[in-house]
Amino acid sequence: MKIVMAIIKPFKLEEVRDSLTAIGVHGLTVTEVKGYGRQKGHTEIYRGAEYAVSFLPKLKIEVAVASDLVAQVIEAITAAAKTGQIGDGKIFVSPIEQAVRIRTGERDQDAL
Repeated sequence: MKIVMAIIKPFKLEEVRDSLTAIGVHGLTVTEVKGYGRQKGHTEIYRGAEYAVSFLPKLKIEVAVASDLVAQVIEAITAAAKTGQIGDGKIFVSPIEQAVRIRTGERDQDAL
């Protein structure tokens, strides 16, 4: 089992969700986050004054999947979230040692 964590642009959420649903992934967690990478923020003008925005709004998507689905999940997220512009995001994959469905007590693969 693996957890796939993706940081994406907020307006790409529906496309990513639809892409994951199409390959059979039906559960995900979405968190609003702020951060920066190579993009290093940008400047905005508000009431005539220019100021720097260091942390940009992003969404963090977390999906727990069977190990054999990881490549498909990465491809689906990449295809749906890509704009070709700086700041498209990143994908991280980590192992999951154990999973438990609280309602039924199912464990590991059955809990996903």
